[in-house]
Amino acid sequence: MSVEKITSLFKEELSVVNLGLEGFAEDLSGLGVPVIQVDWRPPAGGDARLAGLFDRIEANTGLDVAAANQEAAGRILKGKPTVVGIGVAEKDIPGMHKKLILHAGPPVTWERMCGSMRGAVIGGLIYEGLAGDEKEAEKLAASGEIIFEPCHHHSTVGPMAGIVTASMPVWILENTTYGNRAYATLNEGLGKVLRYGANSPEVIEKLKWMETDLAPILSKTIALHGPIDMKNLIAQVLQMGDEGHNRNRAGTSLLIRELAPYIVMLDEPKEKLSRVLKFMHENDHFFLNLTMPSGKCTVDAAADIEGSSVIVCMARNGTDFGIRVSGLGDQWFIAPATAVDGLYLPGYGPEDAGLDIGDSVITETVGIGGFAMAAAPAIVKFVGGTPADAINFTRRMYEITVTENDTYQIPTMDFRGTPTGIDVLKIVETGILPAINTGIAHKDPGVGMVGAGLVKPPTECFTDAFEAFAERYGVE
Repeated sequence: MSVEKITSLFKEELSVVNLGLEGFAEDLSGLGVPVIQVDWRPPAGGDARLAGLFDRIEANTGLDVAAANQEAAGRILKGKPTVVGIGVAEKDIPGMHKKLILHAGPPVTWERMCGSMRGAVIGGLIYEGLAGDEKEAEKLAASGEIIFEPCHHHSTVGPMAGIVTASMPVWILENTTYGNRAYATLNEGLGKVLRYGANSPEVIEKLKWMETDLAPILSKTIALHGPIDMKNLIAQVLQMGDEGHNRNRAGTSLLIRELAPYIVMLDEPKEKLSRVLKFMHENDHFFLNLTMPSGKCTVDAAADIEGSSVIVCMARNGTDFGIRVSGLGDQWFIAPATAVDGLYLPGYGPEDAGLDIGDSVITETVGIGGFAMAAAPAIVKFVGGTPADAINFTRRMYEITVTENDTYQIPTMDFRGTPTGIDVLKIVETGILPAINTGIAHKDPGVGMVGAGLVKPPTECFTDAFEAFAERYGVE
């Protein structure tokens, strides 16, 4: 180009598209030049090795990742999680037995368990009558006589420590579109509860009441009511200010509304019925133990799709963070759990906090929880940040997901569907990590909940999964 042509550019009215560094756009805008800022980043953060793996995947002409991911996303959208009853872990959870304890997150041994999970295991052994006190429980847990396995290995999900023992009552949910089931215990409330690692006599006493009174009454109630359409309820709660993970006030209220007319019909002492209603009324998180198995039975239907890079499981055990990818089977990709940035209960601070823990992040895999924070601006009072942050979290999640939900919608975003179907390839390509909000357990056994907040999962597990995907589906 001649000097004259170059010079002529500066005599014309400019319209600029700026890629990358915003400083150039800000300077031009300050001079009155119209400018469009494009948030461009080099693939995989400019990592040449990872970029080469993308090339290997793209070179596989027999692989259609987009089609496989649309199949996975389609199964998630078509899923219909439904409450079909309440059972007992040993009788209803596949493979459950008296000496098996299920826990949240990827596999972990007693020796590597964090404090809150150890505390919950101790409480579970006492609850089952397998140990008389904490010392006996610790000795038994370390003996090798007790088997520890992830909830996810048994179609189950557990909040926080996620401990499930044989006698515990469990929700039974069925994905009526595909016929698969998922299970979760009943929610105990906040504070000093087993899932946060507390195991004092009052914790065990509440669990026994839930086993002997709460679960039987709710079981009879569901038998009268009939199956409960959880997909419909979750869609409603997103219109009412919940996001289905850490804010469940609307969900619990709707559940009470569904069940109360049938509870009062039961031939039970009024005092028992009143206590059940009061317990649910005072426990805003009661609905969480229904959104979690709803997510589990929904996303399980999208597992094992050849060539799909959709994440079908995210889970934490307070020591490790793990994920599973649809096209990579049952393999876990694990990295160290991270700290939660949050708000603390009076008397507690970051020095008291354990690391990220729980199966509740299953909610994010189906487009609710942290991915739907824009629907629940009040969540920031519980986990920190601002209402604008909540909206921004949701907006960023569209960049790492396959589709938008056709049922779960966000009023403040013109009823746009929530970002759904987390794609591990997009995570590595953009560097954007899944948005997760969560509770915080004390680092030591036996204490309980100390706060709630936001957490960034470790990058390594997503990178490792991407590398495994390239190894399996890429070509040299």
